[in-house]
Amino acid sequence: MTAPVFVVDHFDAGAGGRYVLDGPEGRHAVSVKRLRPGEDVTLTDGAGRWADCVVLDAEGKDRLVVRMDGVSEEPAPEPRITVVQALPKGDRGELAVETMTEVGVDAIVPWSAARCITQWKGDRGAKALAKWRATAREAGKQSRRVRFPEVADAATGKQVAALLAKADFAAVLHESGTQPLAVAELPTEGEIVLVVGPEGGVSPEELTLFEEAGARAYRLGPTVLRTSTAGTAAAALLLGRTGRWS
Repeated sequence: MTAPVFVVDHFDAGAGGRYVLDGPEGRHAVSVKRLRPGEDVTLTDGAGRWADCVVLDAEGKDRLVVRMDGVSEEPAPEPRITVVQALPKGDRGELAVETMTEVGVDAIVPWSAARCITQWKGDRGAKALAKWRATAREAGKQSRRVRFPEVADAATGKQVAALLAKADFAAVLHESGTQPLAVAELPTEGEIVLVVGPEGGVSPEELTLFEEAGARAYRLGPTVLRTSTAGTAAAALLLGRTGRWS
């Protein structure tokens, strides 16, 4: 089992590498995880920088004192995998973000598709986006990642098309696809962008728009998956086939 992960804003340690983890993260480490001297922890900024540390002491209920021996940088993985996720109903959006983060997706783009029942507008949209970002952060910690996925602002169909046009491999999960994603020729570097439609499916107009941008429709498998699970299943397939899980 790898060491528990906590998020920090900086890595400025004092004499002897002494670092104090406080605030909400310190409270979680001391009062929830109940970490004790001698145990290992990992501190990260969520953007690839991290430090292996050893617990020295716990002060009160929200201050964990650790020894930080040095800071490392995890290189950005290749190829980068971005999933464009149509907005699901209820809390299925957070479920999709959580599981995609756990498997290793690098970026998630919320998409207000034409057939989405849920639409992000005004304060409601801002709160929903904040939930997705908080979910990615917590899932990144839980899965022991030191580079958390970026959760972009909600995109329109035209914005998704522009993203697909710049990708090294662009795919749309759709029943019209004649080729399984499992046998598609994938790049070893650059960016893969995968589009997951809503429960009602990608509209013909959206599919045409995406195909004109250079994307191709692919089938995932013989069964029909919910929009909240399709991205995770497809990402796992891509991570395995590109060698990132090797």
